[in-house]
Amino acid sequence: MNKTFFMTLLSASLALATTGCDVEQTRDGEMPSVDVDVQGDSGQLPEYDVDAPDVDISTKESKVKVPDVDVDMKEKTIEVPDVDIDLPADE
Repeated sequence: MNKTFFMTLLSASLALATTGCDVEQTRDGEMPSVDVDVQGDSGQLPEYDVDAPDVDISTKESKVKVPDVDVDMKEKTIEVPDVDIDLPADE
């Protein structure tokens, strides 16, 4: 695989992975109380439960027409990407 093809495939995979996420906030955030003389509560960051899609990337053989050296078209078998995405189930 050439570098441009790989980078395009990686970019597309990342875009699909981030748009297919199901994010649910599981805890509210809270700012810490601050006292100049005495330390206050440490505060609390919000929690999130993130269910990301399961992405399987592999290759499969596919026949495509490619130019021959003498510019005659002939069919060759090459490997092309095969992407399988399983989105998280809605609860």
